Amino acid sequence: MVIGNAPGVASISRAQAVGSHTKKMSARPLSPHLSVYRFAYTMALSILHRITGLLLSLGLLVLIYWLMSASLGELSYGSAVTVLSAPLFRILLLGWLAAFAFHFCNGIRHLFWDVGVGFEKHQARASAWVVVIAALLITAVAGYLLLGPGTVAP
Repeated sequence: MVIGNAPGVASISRAQAVGSHTKKMSARPLSPHLSVYRFAYTMALSILHRITGLLLSLGLLVLIYWLMSASLGELSYGSAVTVLSAPLFRILLLGWLAAFAFHFCNGIRHLFWDVGVGFEKHQARASAWVVVIAALLITAVAGYLLLGPGTVAP
């Protein structure tokens, strides 16, 4: 195997290249895995933060669908409202609302961490509970106001 294209470049065999690479890889420490740590709810919040980010991305596609239908005219918008008012979509909207509330609250927690506040173990655990309680309250109040009795989605 020749590395480079200039004359006189050192050539090594594939076996030497692979062998030296695996020696380097085996000498390096492995990245910590979930099995190394005792599972804690702060870890669950970190994982949930990533999951809610993905769910919000999917919800963005529904928002784009709704906005595009509004731009295409009354007939298209009426069809979108019919689809989005279905019980399944109302449940999905509530789920996206919960994902937004949690992601927003946990994002504020991360902003505090960015400035160096709340890194102590007891502070991190307390702020985790604040995030969960605030997200549940925001979801309950906003969900009732937006999707409760007498409301039409969207």
